[in-house]
Amino acid sequence: MMLQRILVVDDEPQIQRFLKPALIAAGFDVETAGTAAEAKRLAATRAPALIVLDLGLPDGDGKTVIETVRAFSSVPIIVLSARDQEIEKIAALDLGANDYVEKPFGIGELLARIRVALRHAEPGPSRLQPRQFGNITLDHEHRRVLVDNLQVHLTPKEFDLFELLAANANKVVTHRQALTQIWGPAHQDDAQYLRVVIGQLRAKLEFDARSPKHLLSEPGVGYRLIE
Repeated sequence: MMLQRILVVDDEPQIQRFLKPALIAAGFDVETAGTAAEAKRLAATRAPALIVLDLGLPDGDGKTVIETVRAFSSVPIIVLSARDQEIEKIAALDLGANDYVEKPFGIGELLARIRVALRHAEPGPSRLQPRQFGNITLDHEHRRVLVDNLQVHLTPKEFDLFELLAANANKVVTHRQALTQIWGPAHQDDAQYLRVVIGQLRAKLEFDARSPKHLLSEPGVGYRLIE
């Protein structure tokens, strides 16, 4: 059986020494790159199943790697981000990164994020088939949402936002991505619109809106719908 290949892009030797054996022990084939140029070359020639990418590279911004890769591949990309790099993190997600893990990080968290990203990269059921998020059911075909098999009335904007989050299940959807897709480019900075609708969705769909289990906030970045 061929192992799934992960490309680790980081110029810190200690990170590579830490990650490579841990990923190999978890059952992956591992390639490493220490520069943006090498990362772009390996992404194009070695067909990784997933890329773990640090944004601070010696020959350029890691976001250029995301832009280049997204021109030819939808391979999942998980960004390694320092806690004080919120703007960089948002920009990376807007460019097409799938997720991020904050440094310092534990290998258990990273492996969990990798498994989720790989699972969602696999061909899934038809978009028209109902999706389950705990006790919440999304029925695309009939544009309805049920909680414990009882239909809940959603406004068009509430449904569209929930459907967008569901299409990116377990992945961070940034504020700008959601505002642009649901309200249009002219409203990409109107975060209050988004907060209001998220609050309404939580009130209607979560058992406890103050402690949501599925519609989670990523502070300063966006939202994530957990299955």
